[in-house]
Amino acid sequence: MNPFEENVQSKRNDAIDSGIGFGVSFVFFALMFIIATVIDYAAL
Repeated sequence: MNPFEENVQSKRNDAIDSGIGFGVSFVFFALMFIIATVIDYAAL
């Protein structure tokens, strides 16, 4: 047996973790875009 299969650190689904990571990064960049748009609009 593979020695890495004996002591599993996390049994959670990787798709859920990657989806959460995608969501967090998407919200971060969307927030940056919104802030930049507000600053650009306020500078008129």
